[in-house]
Amino acid sequence: MNLRIAKRAAAAVGLSLVLTIAGCGGGGQQAGGNAANSTNAGGNAAGSGETVNGEHPLRIQTSFYPIYEFTKQVAGDFATVELLVPGGMEPHDWEPSPQDIRKLAESDLLIVNGAGMESWLEQVEASSASGKPEIVEASEGITLMEGGEEEEHGQEEEQADGDEHAAESEADSGEAAHNHDHDHDHDHDHDHGGLDPHVWLSPALAVQEVRRIEAALAQADPEHAADYKQNADAYADQLDQLNQEFVEGLANAKRKDFITQHAAFGYLAREYGLTQVPIAGLAPDQEPSAEQMTEIVKFAKEHQVKTIFFETLVSSKVAETIAREIGAKTAVLNPIEGLTAEDETAGEDYLSLMRQNLDVLKAALNE
Repeated sequence: MNLRIAKRAAAAVGLSLVLTIAGCGGGGQQAGGNAANSTNAGGNAAGSGETVNGEHPLRIQTSFYPIYEFTKQVAGDFATVELLVPGGMEPHDWEPSPQDIRKLAESDLLIVNGAGMESWLEQVEASSASGKPEIVEASEGITLMEGGEEEEHGQEEEQADGDEHAAESEADSGEAAHNHDHDHDHDHDHDHGGLDPHVWLSPALAVQEVRRIEAALAQADPEHAADYKQNADAYADQLDQLNQEFVEGLANAKRKDFITQHAAFGYLAREYGLTQVPIAGLAPDQEPSAEQMTEIVKFAKEHQVKTIFFETLVSSKVAETIAREIGAKTAVLNPIEGLTAEDETAGEDYLSLMRQNLDVLKAALNE
């Protein structure tokens, strides 16, 4: 965590100067850009990038993969959509380079998830001298969950019988002020200010993000508003179909709880009547304490958990340690924060990766 703070502080020192140069120094110099950020879903520009009916299209920057994918689907050929976080990188660890800052100052829109997911966003806002790009938060208008809210509520119900004394004891402590009234309170350090930003992992909420992006593009480019609506309608239909597959696939699961590496699946769990039991909190690189590890192992043994989920882009050692301790297997439950090289080679996208998540959840919840 100290390394991340140091990185952000160093980035903040240079942002103002770079943005001022980019905003006032003119268009004589093209953004250097990472070559990896120019040709594919690991960091590329989508759309024609050429003139549309003799006009230069919108240039849009997006923060990380799902926002890139949603924006690309809405924009179609009427805007250039670029991805800031390179493929294979955990977006929580990314910081903008001077080239990225220059590219941002030369773009029309920056579309982000928001809800604290982009830790560097305030630096960009505070340092922008040109007023560009306009920043759009795709999660705007969505009611956000507090970090840990979903798993806490699920376990409160589970412990309602036979655990009244423990609940009363905790209520007498200072934890009551935070509504943490059960034994599974991890007291995590939330990098997202306590709010859970992982709304894109609920297909129903992903539709809302797509509609927010559609509205932003239509406002910035009203001439093509009908085209953006048509594209958004088509993609929303696919997301609605995905949502229905989750509803039907998880409706009759034998169990409703699952252990996952970090608390990324609260919205998905809430949408389909499940309970996530995270090893760590909202930050994927957060190390659980020995007490937390003991608590997870106890839960897994008592509930005969046979699968421990880990994720791509971060180490799976903690999940593997717990799996060995209880004699369980491991499987990937993908938070889809970025595509790996293997994903790109296989032609995976948000829809296909979410269907993979559905398949592994169905298997684990029916063991």
